[in-house]
Amino acid sequence: MKILETKDLKKYYGSGETQVKALDGVNLSIEEGEFAAVVGTSGSGKSTLLHMLGGLDYATSGTVTVAGKQIFDLNENELTIFRRRKIGFIFQNYNLVPILNVYENIVLPLELDGRNIDKAFVMDIVQMLGLKDKLENLPNQLSGGQQQRVAIARALAAKPAIVLADEPTGNLDSKTTQEVLGLLKLTGEQFHQTIVMITHNEALAQLCNRVIHIEDGRIINDYLQGGVIDEK
Repeated sequence: MKILETKDLKKYYGSGETQVKALDGVNLSIEEGEFAAVVGTSGSGKSTLLHMLGGLDYATSGTVTVAGKQIFDLNENELTIFRRRKIGFIFQNYNLVPILNVYENIVLPLELDGRNIDKAFVMDIVQMLGLKDKLENLPNQLSGGQQQRVAIARALAAKPAIVLADEPTGNLDSKTTQEVLGLLKLTGEQFHQTIVMITHNEALAQLCNRVIHIEDGRIINDYLQGGVIDEK
């Protein structure tokens, strides 16, 4: 089942000779349950693409459809609610609330949305991510790897249609990077979650089920591990 799709997605800045084409006609389709990596160097358009997919910014033209909804057709309030319910975000800098403990950070999006908390589901995630003994800790009492685990738990707790991870291991050492990425892959499989990860690290991308290369705002190749999907 297709969970995310873009059609002729463009994001331009400026005009004339100084115009920058951050995205220049991206067509992309993600199936439910995929763990896909979008790989590119700095300035390739990968972070802009993630912002478009998550409704954090508006496109110049084209469409983004998430769980059957064209997100650019929503007004600002509708888009905020849709993001909170359907899209989980994991950022490089964790974005945890410093005055809230681990459990409070995990369930914060659910509370903001006024939803009942599925405590059994939350505790399943907590257990899998090795956070059971850290629930009362504040973020500054955790290591970087532990903070990123909390961010993963928070993204999964709302049972979103898709999780978008922006360089999720960028601030971690190599050992912790492997550990966190392994846990992200494991939780995705365990909870049947679709994950799209932005990274500049080709080696990390190879741990994903699908690898999408972007360059100069265009997808230049796109393949499943073991077979090419498409080449531009």
